[in-house]
Amino acid sequence: MIGKPELRGRPHLKVCCIASTAEAELAINHGADAVGLVSEMPSGPGVIPDHRIEEIAAQIPSGVATFLLTSSSEVDVIIAQQQRFGTDTIQLCDAMPTEAILKLRSIMPGVSIVQVIHVLGEAALDHARMAAHAAHALLLDSGNPSKRVKELGGTGRTHDWTLSRRICDEVEVPVYLAGGLTPDNIVEAVRQVRPFGVDVCSGLRTEGQLDEEKLIRFVRNLETEVTTVPK
Repeated sequence: MIGKPELRGRPHLKVCCIASTAEAELAINHGADAVGLVSEMPSGPGVIPDHRIEEIAAQIPSGVATFLLTSSSEVDVIIAQQQRFGTDTIQLCDAMPTEAILKLRSIMPGVSIVQVIHVLGEAALDHARMAAHAAHALLLDSGNPSKRVKELGGTGRTHDWTLSRRICDEVEVPVYLAGGLTPDNIVEAVRQVRPFGVDVCSGLRTEGQLDEEKLIRFVRNLETEVTTVPK
């Protein structure tokens, strides 16, 4: 379960868009605290078939969180997904009512629920405050659910980190920062936002493949630079 311990050392690292057991192993060997497995989405990278999600999730060692990214907003569908894949965390990539999130929590008491907040403007603050009353954690991303074809993540874009910092300061649950993070901007992102964790997908990939060199640089920057930033 996701808690909210005081931030010590580097933020938690979630490597998303994992496409194979080999990628999962690579991410974990270089310090990932969590891996993200992307189920069907209306757009964006990283989607893998259900059977592969099931296969990868079964191989993740204890102590490493498994996030299932879902675009569904139907409680019964999400429960069925979790029961099939056995992931310990559900990442709700589209908005869900507070009542629905609380229902998920009551039916799946051992599963963490993370609500994605797409930081498009000041409205994200109200959305975050409301979601924080129900979800175990929030994840701040740069999608746009209002587009004709919804963008629910994986855009490779950053957003307004000043808004993200305000959200981190105002809510009482852990907050992950996502959206356009790379080895080159991760230090500045964490200095500005001070999140509980960071979530990265496209910033660690080359031609769609998880790039070990980028991963090493990302983790090195997270560990050697960010830990020197005063609280």
